[in-house]
Amino acid sequence: MTARTDFEPVYAPGDSRGASALIFPFVGQNLLIHPNAELPCAEDVQAWDAPLRTFCFGTLAGRECVLKVWPSERAIPAGLSIGDYRSLWGHWPDGHLAALVRAKQLAVWVLHNLFCGACGQPMTLSPAEIACACPACGYKAYPRISPVAIGLVVKGDEILLARSPHFAPGMYSALAGFVEAGESAEECLCREVQEEAGIKIHNLRYFGSQSWPYPHSLMIGFIADYHSGELLAQKDEIEDLAWFRLDGLPVQPHPGSLARRMIEFARAQAKP
Repeated sequence: MTARTDFEPVYAPGDSRGASALIFPFVGQNLLIHPNAELPCAEDVQAWDAPLRTFCFGTLAGRECVLKVWPSERAIPAGLSIGDYRSLWGHWPDGHLAALVRAKQLAVWVLHNLFCGACGQPMTLSPAEIACACPACGYKAYPRISPVAIGLVVKGDEILLARSPHFAPGMYSALAGFVEAGESAEECLCREVQEEAGIKIHNLRYFGSQSWPYPHSLMIGFIADYHSGELLAQKDEIEDLAWFRLDGLPVQPHPGSLARRMIEFARAQAKP
């Protein structure tokens, strides 16, 4: 359900080999940008200390996209601020946002794999594949992907939306949860809805997926029908939940999110 962009993921260790490269500098998990939302250029970062990792992670309209990662303890240079997918959505083209999604997840991966999880020795970037490799024991760590099942539950002309305590004020969204070991995405969603809302669902229809950089999720979306049960919010997880008519919805999720696209799809389907 995501529009195609001119961003293409690739992997090439080392610094840029072209003057037109786009630099994505991260201090910890935070992308640094200029106040006008522009990325820093190569000259901006040349005076900084050496990054922990540097590699090309893709191309955007033929231009190399280079990730540079510094430790989270490093001070943010004067004149730069933190850029985030949610704040840059609507300001950056889709291709730049797609590049940011990949860059953010790879920055997290780099920071979590500076040392080997098997023997504790320093890791290096593999020259042949996108992996952190341990020269001492041979262990390899690949970028982590955490699948999340998210579902919009429909009952007649109403949809089920819920509030998590960490949501923005007044915002409601679809129910979601991480897929556990041994589960399918469909089994996960059925379990999550019953645990968090107290109801059973059926007739799941795949809607689409989205890479979501918070911090390394793959959102797998379904439209589902209500089956049975009464709403009962799970304590400590759900602040509030309710059936909402499609013509009377509360504050909705971020426009760039899969949840928002599913809600807009349901509204479009309901129109005569």
